[in-house]
Amino acid sequence: MKIISYNLNGIRAAMKKDLVGWLKKESPDVLCLQELKALPEQFDHQPFTDLGYELFFMPAEKKGYSGVAIFSKTPPEHVEYGCGEGVYDSEGRVIRADFADVSVMSVYMPSGTSGDIRQDFKYAWLDFFFGYANELKKERQNLIICGDYNIAHTEIDIHNPVSNKKSSGFLPEERAWLSKFIESGFVDTFRHFNQEPHNYSWWSYRFNSRAKNLGWRIDYNMTTINMIDKLSNARILADAIHSDHCPILLEIA
Repeated sequence: MKIISYNLNGIRAAMKKDLVGWLKKESPDVLCLQELKALPEQFDHQPFTDLGYELFFMPAEKKGYSGVAIFSKTPPEHVEYGCGEGVYDSEGRVIRADFADVSVMSVYMPSGTSGDIRQDFKYAWLDFFFGYANELKKERQNLIICGDYNIAHTEIDIHNPVSNKKSSGFLPEERAWLSKFIESGFVDTFRHFNQEPHNYSWWSYRFNSRAKNLGWRIDYNMTTINMIDKLSNARILADAIHSDHCPILLEIA
């Protein structure tokens, strides 16, 4: 199974940058999307269905904001829309597709960059999601949680750890949460294969950051630890430029 996760920062804008042509070339079995910034009826589905995908959406109630989706070439046995908590589901943050013994989730975790209110919202989400994911993996033991976690985990996951140590997304409390999450039984699949620095999945649009590779690695394909022997490849697809993020790939046997 080939899985790609991608924060599009707006699916309509990404489609104007030949997202569909890129998708045809990459041809993942499952595509997990975040930050669509569009309701399903606000863009043309046919270019994706023509490639053989079934489309499943969990949009935000607010137009032009957030929203997640899963596009799959194999029909899921079940799709779970949301996480059952209205405050998060209204923002379109979670969708899950179950395929036989494997479940794939697309998640868009909150950002705290706009100020203290949203940072507190992010902390509440992290507390909730830790329990939610760990309960879910008791039922769905082969669980893959793909998406934008909005946290750079370690110093090699960010271009300037010293100057960003007080920045949302690299705060000690956020990094500690991600360590705790992994220790609870999840694998950071990219780091399973690659321990090298300077590998990022998001770059600011300012200061020519992408060309200079001044980025953050905040997108992850996490799997439950019992899947570790099934992992065959994990990469960051930094050459794809449809967003301020880039896609991340996971292949499992």
